[in-house]
Amino acid sequence: MLHRLPLAPRVEVEFVLDGKPCVAQRGDTVLTAILTQAEQLRVSEAGGAPRAGFCLMGACQDCWVTTEDGQRLRACTTLIDGGMRLVSGARR
Repeated sequence: MLHRLPLAPRVEVEFVLDGKPCVAQRGDTVLTAILTQAEQLRVSEAGGAPRAGFCLMGACQDCWVTTEDGQRLRACTTLIDGGMRLVSGARR
């Protein structure tokens, strides 16, 4: 799991991950928001291995997550927004 460096605090943003309420900081990417709450971003469609992103710049297709309404988004290039309801598919 990622741990935040002790920098100046930012405004908190509430979101839901796999049905559980979570808190991130404004300006975090979805990837950062999830990985500060969980040990993995998602599981691979091919084999179910845990994934946590790879290139971190939107080129590799490894960080796709889904919203509860079925929209897919790249976790590494999408900023977290208050009220987001995300589904990782990760086993917890």
